Amino acid sequence: MNPAPRPRPRSSPSRRLGRSPDHPDYARLAAVGPYFALDTSGTTTPPPGFRPLPELYGTGPDAPLAARVRVVAQRLGTAELRVAASILHLGLAARFWSVGLGSAVLLGTVPTLERAWVRVPDQGPIDLWTPPEPARPASESLVDQLHRAVLIGRLEPLAAAVRAAVPLSARLLHGNAASALAGTLRVLDAHAAGPARELVAQLLDRPPLKGSGRLVTGPRGAAFRRTSCCLYYRTGPGAGLCGDCCFTRPPARRQ
Repeated sequence: MNPAPRPRPRSSPSRRLGRSPDHPDYARLAAVGPYFALDTSGTTTPPPGFRPLPELYGTGPDAPLAARVRVVAQRLGTAELRVAASILHLGLAARFWSVGLGSAVLLGTVPTLERAWVRVPDQGPIDLWTPPEPARPASESLVDQLHRAVLIGRLEPLAAAVRAAVPLSARLLHGNAASALAGTLRVLDAHAAGPARELVAQLLDRPPLKGSGRLVTGPRGAAFRRTSCCLYYRTGPGAGLCGDCCFTRPPARRQ
């Protein structure tokens, strides 16, 4: 009698994709949207036009972030640099949250971006490149990875650089970070609603985001109402309010 055939072992998703299980396939994030993309192509050399990410956090009138604030103000048609700085900060926070939260719920790990490089295009989100990063230790929870890598590692120095360029309250920037996190959740709701909602709820319950707003989730998706204003209504007449605004109608503008 011939022995029964032995079942073939199932291969892990990383092996089926031809990737090492220790090096997540960050290329998968781009399928969610441009804000989620993380380029890990190559080995140690970034593509042309990229600069080390820490340069983005430089201070002074000629620093890249200060110059970018002036560009954003011109494109928004506003003379208020604090409005442009807030809108720019909100977009950059969404970029970092998208990479971090997207990696957490889709790949089970979070890139540190400690060796990342950045390129600022004329339009759209910033481009991010990093050498291939191994998965983080399993002993650290995903929410701890997100808190350390995104909130502490990326958004704290970003907020400091923004405030060095244009005076803005820390409360407003924390509200921007929370609003960007909620916006990332709304995109990921179609891909992994359960894990994404759980992680976002935990992050919003931790300092410095605790008290920055109220998250409500349900069959129709996720809604967030922040406790501060990003100043979007001041971009021009008829601008209206952002979807997360603490106001129900635009405040009267002071002359």
